[in-house]
Amino acid sequence: MPIKVFVVDDSAVVRTFLADTLAAGGLEVAGTAADPLFAWPKMQSNWPDMVVLDVEMPRMDGISFLRKLTSKCGFATLLDPHGGRPASAGLGALMSERPTPVVMCSTLTEKGCQTTLDALAAGAVCFVTKPKLGLRQFLGERSNGLVEAVRAAARANLRVLHVAAVPASAPVQKRPLLPTPGALAEATDRVAAIGISTGGVQSIEVVLRHLDRTAPSIVMVQHMPEHFTASFAARLNTVCELEVLEARDGDRVLNGRVLIAPGGRHMTLRRSGAHYPVEVRDGPLINHHRPSVDVLLRSVAACAGRNALGLVMTGMGDDGARGLREMREAGAHTAAQDEASSVVFGRGHQAGAADDVVPLGGIAAWLRQAAMRPLRR
Repeated sequence: MPIKVFVVDDSAVVRTFLADTLAAGGLEVAGTAADPLFAWPKMQSNWPDMVVLDVEMPRMDGISFLRKLTSKCGFATLLDPHGGRPASAGLGALMSERPTPVVMCSTLTEKGCQTTLDALAAGAVCFVTKPKLGLRQFLGERSNGLVEAVRAAARANLRVLHVAAVPASAPVQKRPLLPTPGALAEATDRVAAIGISTGGVQSIEVVLRHLDRTAPSIVMVQHMPEHFTASFAARLNTVCELEVLEARDGDRVLNGRVLIAPGGRHMTLRRSGAHYPVEVRDGPLINHHRPSVDVLLRSVAACAGRNALGLVMTGMGDDGARGLREMREAGAHTAAQDEASSVVFGRGHQAGAADDVVPLGGIAAWLRQAAMRPLRR
C-alpha cells in the first residue's frame, strides 16, 4: 500500500507542485488544502498516513495546527471555516488514536527557521525547505528531498518523538567557560563527536539538558540547511548549561562547549599544539549531506584518535557509519543510540562501529562515564 499524504499550504502553485512530486515518487496524495481550517474536515473523511504542512499561513500557522494535532483535546476549539462553530469535541482523541507524522515545509527566512524549530520541538518529525527565489524550479526538481523526508517520517517512532519533546523553560543561568591549559596536550580531556539527523532537534536537547560544564567538549553535525543551524544553536544555548555555538572557522574545542557544524558547510577537527580548533569549509555533498557526519567523525579519528568519543544518534541513512567505525579503529570509545528510542533508526549506524548501544535517556550518562574510562592501548 502506498503512503497516503495530505498537503497543507496556502499557495495553490506550491500545493500542485508538492502533490505532483509526491505522486511521481510513488506516494498517494490523499488531499490538499489551503490552510488547517480547510484541511481538518477533509482529513476526517480520508485520514492520511502523513501530513506535509506549511509553516506560515494566514488563518492558522503550521505550528498551531501541529500542536492541535498532537493534543488529545486540541480540536475541541478548532473552528469550522464555514460557520465559525467549534468542531466536535472528540476530534482530538481521533488524532491520539491515529498518530500521524508531520513533515514541515518552510521557507529559508529567519522567522521561518525559528518557527520550524519550534514545530520540530513540538513534535514534527522533520522538514524540507522552500527557497524564496527559484521556488518553481525547486519544487519541480525530483531531488528536492521531499519524497525522502516523507518516507523517513513515515517510519518515525512517534511515541519516542513525543516523549523526547521538551517543554519550553526559563533560560539557564550560565557560568563563564574557563579553558584547561595543557590538558589536551596530556590527553586527559576528551572530545566527543556526535552525528544526528531526523528526530535530532528533540533528542539532542534531552541529552544536553542533562550535561553540565564538566562535560567533555562536543563537536556535532545535525543535518540541517544553512540559516537553520544558527537558530538551532541559539535555542539550545538558552536551555542548556553548556555553551552551544554555531561553529566558526578556528573556534576552539573546550570542556562545556558544543560546536555545531553550520548548515551548508562541512566541519572538521584539527590539532594545533595543545588545542583542537575546528575548520569550517565548503565542499561537495558527502552521503547526500553538507555538513556530513562522516566528514566530521573521520577528522576526529585522525586528529584525536583514542582521546575521542564517538556517538551516532537518531536519523535516516548511514551517514556517520564509516566515520564511527574509523573512530573505533583509532581507539576511540564509540556508541550508537538504540532502535527503541530513535525517532528514525538508521541501521547502517551500528555496522561494526559501536562499542555500546545506548537508549536516549542514557546517552548523557554514557558521555560522562566514557570520558573517564582509561585510554585504549
